[in-house]
Amino acid sequence: MGSVDDYIITELGADYIFPNPRHASDEGLLAFGGDLSTTRILKAYRKGIFPWYNADDPILWWSPNPRALLFARNFKVSKSFAKTIKSGLFEVKFDHDFSSVIKACATTPREGQHGTWILPEIQEAYKELHEMGYAHSVESYIDGKLVGGLYGISMGKAFFGESMFSWHSDASKIALRALSEVLEKNGYDFVDCQLPTDHLMSLGATEVNRDDFLDLLKVTLQKPSIIGSWQHFKWRFDDGK
Repeated sequence: MGSVDDYIITELGADYIFPNPRHASDEGLLAFGGDLSTTRILKAYRKGIFPWYNADDPILWWSPNPRALLFARNFKVSKSFAKTIKSGLFEVKFDHDFSSVIKACATTPREGQHGTWILPEIQEAYKELHEMGYAHSVESYIDGKLVGGLYGISMGKAFFGESMFSWHSDASKIALRALSEVLEKNGYDFVDCQLPTDHLMSLGATEVNRDDFLDLLKVTLQKPSIIGSWQHFKWRFDDGK
């Protein structure tokens, strides 16, 4: 594959039409501009595309190759993490405090990163998607205090993970473990983790060629979505189920 300079980066108009991600560079940048309307964002996810940009950039749209997917059956539980699960230290809730989770993801310092791509307009767009029943949060609590979590979008039988934060050891990992098991029970196919990282790979995420991911996406989007509040989802800690 050539460099991103060898590929056409499309400027989006008002029609919500995205270029074919199969023709993007491996880096994945394929379009810029447009807006963050809920219609455009949902259209993007249905094509395997997501927004990701810095404060001084135009809105940038990506579909990288390879893609990182987490299948529940592949989630790796170390001996120490298994003890944490069984300890009952954490309580996990779904969709109880989406606003606090996305704000924490935006403001929690990360090693090697300066600033955040989860800008105020991104937060507002995903809050609206949450109110519509597409965006969801998974929250970890200790003694009733929020200490970690994640958020993302659900369509078909796929969950598109966006970001995680942790203010206590294993807090975000517990949230991801709970999410993966609850989704598996509800017939979900995978969690899209977008970009491979050492942390995600250590938890069992798999690198998948973009074309294969888009094929999987097409199939899963034909399955019924669970739209609306997920507050009824529960995860028991006494046996990890």
